[in-house]
Amino acid sequence: MRITVVGAGSWGTTVAALAARSNPTVLWARRAELAENINTSAQNPDYLPGFRLPYGLRATADLAEAVEGAEAILMAVPSHGFRTVAEGMAPGVADDALVVSLTKGIEQKTLARMTEVLAEVLTDHDSDRIGVLTGPNLAREVMEGQPAATVIAMRDTEAAARLQHALMDPTFRVYTNPDVVGCETAGALKNVMAIAAGMAKGLGFGHNTLAALITRALAELTRLGIALGGKPETFAGLAGMGDLIATCMSDQSRNNQVGMKLSRGRRLDDIIAEMNMVAEGVKTTEAVLELARRHRVEVPIATQVGKVLYEGAHPREAVLTLMTRRPKAEV
Repeated sequence: MRITVVGAGSWGTTVAALAARSNPTVLWARRAELAENINTSAQNPDYLPGFRLPYGLRATADLAEAVEGAEAILMAVPSHGFRTVAEGMAPGVADDALVVSLTKGIEQKTLARMTEVLAEVLTDHDSDRIGVLTGPNLAREVMEGQPAATVIAMRDTEAAARLQHALMDPTFRVYTNPDVVGCETAGALKNVMAIAAGMAKGLGFGHNTLAALITRALAELTRLGIALGGKPETFAGLAGMGDLIATCMSDQSRNNQVGMKLSRGRRLDDIIAEMNMVAEGVKTTEAVLELARRHRVEVPIATQVGKVLYEGAHPREAVLTLMTRRPKAEV
């Protein structure tokens, strides 16, 4: 399968490396100098220094060239630039190509998921062949060859199985799931919860606190995910519980780092300015709160994350508010 990965950040580069082990693969980088560095050094010095990339992985900064002839296009572009890049590549995307989002975010103005953005931009494309790849996938651990698993959600199950076989190897197990809405929603919502987990860590709380937070976060994202059209069982799988645990527990998570630094008194603008990569949860929280309002779903953890991010509340205040909510049954 001829595969193109659009976006040369840490996760895009990692997926391109996985694909290139057994498929001719092209990696699109926004900056020409990064593409040249990848081609000459077989490394991505900006986002994954120290990791050798497979022989045969080719990088380019020419988007039209990157997608030409691709049978599968995997989009690893941050949500705020996703639509613009999709529009740029649209004329060169084959009608029968598989187009998959690797981005865990929600478009700010439209509140659209990334697969919805793709369906809007690729107007003549079969929407059943548009999907998402998501799960507990920390890029550095995958590049190190540590055993990991992910899920490809696509309504065309035969197409999903084809991509599954193209990416799967002894250290990276790939599952399929037809529930695009549930898998994609879970991936976006967990980033908000990862900020909350980072706040808890930054405040010095231990495993009891994190266990309670992750459990209630899962309940919260499941409620909203079902309201948006996802299937309940999806949120107990890799896209939901799996990704939530990995992102909330790992210091490698950018969203987790944001939460920790906020708890230690850092200003949000300063935290974002010094980051080399995007923490999707910072922007996604606002969209999640608006979706929850529209669907009348209670999201107390996301609400408190929003107060810290956008209203200047201190994380300790957020914890106190959550802990002193009215008593209720566990649902």
